[in-house]
Amino acid sequence: MTAPATTPDLLGMRLAHRIMRGDLHRLTATAERLAAGEPCDARRAKALTRWITTLADEIHHHHTVEDELTWPLIERSAGTAVDLTVLSEDHRALDPLLDRLRRAAAGFLDAPIYPERAAVLADALARVRDELDEHIESEEAELFPVIERYVAAADWQEMEKAIRKGGPPMGFVLPRIAEVTTPDELAAIKAEAGPPLVLLLALLRPRHARRVRLVFGTP
Repeated sequence: MTAPATTPDLLGMRLAHRIMRGDLHRLTATAERLAAGEPCDARRAKALTRWITTLADEIHHHHTVEDELTWPLIERSAGTAVDLTVLSEDHRALDPLLDRLRRAAAGFLDAPIYPERAAVLADALARVRDELDEHIESEEAELFPVIERYVAAADWQEMEKAIRKGGPPMGFVLPRIAEVTTPDELAAIKAEAGPPLVLLLALLRPRHARRVRLVFGTP
């Protein structure tokens, strides 16, 4: 019988960070190509803006549950060994940037044939990308060691269960997680989740691949 883990497993949070950052980088690059004159019909514009707005909601959900669930757990566990002031301020700075991104996406959807609309969208994406890159790098470097030292694995696991409620649709999240995992990480996730997750991922992947081709213009 395997003994319960005593150190929190931070893979879930690492993967959440990877998919958000990865999406922001490739969406920004796509919007920059559109601003430079790459064609975009109404169908692609709708799929692109839907991806962006769902991502914006995902980012907002992520930092909201950190404020409401993750940060309090860390503070209770680590006490004076941690100061979350700067990371909390980062969250407050993100909200107006996400609102600006949603407005830019709506403006682009309204007139995707105009490159200047894509340029506004690219700039809004780049602002969120840069803010989130800096925030996540600080969080992982400064906060993850504190979590691993002070937070009980069982408490972290319970917190993660609560976080999964009210998040973005599984059809949006799961294939993107599979894209950013290493083979060993994906094997571990499948082993823990069992056959239902493996089947669900197999069902979701073809639709996700079509969506990726449409949104990002990949062959």
